[in-house]
Amino acid sequence: MSGADRPATPDDVDAICAALPETELGTSWGDRPTWKVPRGPKGKGFVVYRSPRPDAIDPATGEPFDDLVVITTPTDVEKQALVADADLPFFTTDHFRRSNAVLVQLSRLGEVGRDELAEILTDAWATRAPKRLVREHLGSPDA
Repeated sequence: MSGADRPATPDDVDAICAALPETELGTSWGDRPTWKVPRGPKGKGFVVYRSPRPDAIDPATGEPFDDLVVITTPTDVEKQALVADADLPFFTTDHFRRSNAVLVQLSRLGEVGRDELAEILTDAWATRAPKRLVREHLGSPDA
């Protein structure tokens, strides 16, 4: 984390997602709060607040984690890079072995800088956003 990059907080997840173009906080997976893009019925989730499940157990308590967020990654390469970095709090479970997504406890977000979290969430948004919207917001790689 650079000196200018303060530790991320749980509130940063919503603040960063809300600041991205055409996002909305809706629900998916039944009733789970989910950041989607674009707004409306065609929205695709890129960040999901996950309910406690038996496949993600806190080793300290033996209980399912109750503060997990699922973040989409652009590819398996990015997923593996986040999970493999011992300095980062991201992980995966067998449930997510075939999906490009990582999990992180909200209580451990301080191990990531806010700028780094913004980059990870923006990548997640760009994975689900319409290509036109990504070009408008991030610029065309051909430009």
